[in-house]
Amino acid sequence: MSAEHAATAAPGGTGPAAAPLLEVKGLRRSFGAVRAVDEVSFTLPEGGSLGIVGESGSGKTTTARIVVGLDRADAGEVLVRGRDRTARTRGRAARLARAREVQMVFQDPYLSLDPRTGVDAALRETLALHFPGRDHTRRIRELLDQVGLGTRAADALPRQLSGGQRQRVAIARALAVEPAVLVLDEAVAALDVSVQAQILNLLADIREQTGIGYLFITHDLGVVRCVTDEIVVMRYGAVVERGPTRQVLAAPAHPYTRLLLDSVPRPGWDPEAIAAARRAL
Repeated sequence: MSAEHAATAAPGGTGPAAAPLLEVKGLRRSFGAVRAVDEVSFTLPEGGSLGIVGESGSGKTTTARIVVGLDRADAGEVLVRGRDRTARTRGRAARLARAREVQMVFQDPYLSLDPRTGVDAALRETLALHFPGRDHTRRIRELLDQVGLGTRAADALPRQLSGGQRQRVAIARALAVEPAVLVLDEAVAALDVSVQAQILNLLADIREQTGIGYLFITHDLGVVRCVTDEIVVMRYGAVVERGPTRQVLAAPAHPYTRLLLDSVPRPGWDPEAIAAARRAL
């Protein structure tokens, strides 16, 4: 998402432009001779939803890991409400405060949950770490209600839950620290289509209720079409196209974006022609 799209004037056309919730500037990350992330920049407004799409190897997940703080960039900045997340922090309180700003939900919730820890205990552990002294029992009830689970799931272990229920637990745990940005890395890719729709509807409701910002990392153009306002298309670590989701998907300007759209199976789909187009690109 470009800065000119994100920076909007105050109501009435006067006053300073609104600062973005999340601003990524010139990220670079190399692994040996491979430039995984190459001068990537975008912004996410307060309460916005931005999709980063591309095939495996496009650099989208590495970008997400840098935004969250699971990887370090070789160059560039990540700012949340103007605060630099790439700068080193000192002290436990400062590190926890930075961790709360951006949370991540992964593709496989079973791998991100402790198989020996029940839902209530997992949420209580997170809350005790970040908010000692608060009424955690009440907050756990609120979180379970928010993700549509209810207190009946509180004592369940991950193996006793369905894939969709486990993903709801992962979302509840991320929301527990009250993040400004939620990064969803292929968060519905492993779910059945009907369950995908339930989780996407849940996320839409949560955004409307809380004003949280979403960063969707996905290869699925159907997902970005449903739940994002803006889209960034990456290839070989670089951004090749960006803009409003509907506009980009309706009239893609870059050949790679058109190839991604043509690659979605549908009546009349010609995989051999798509393979030829890929080789020519």
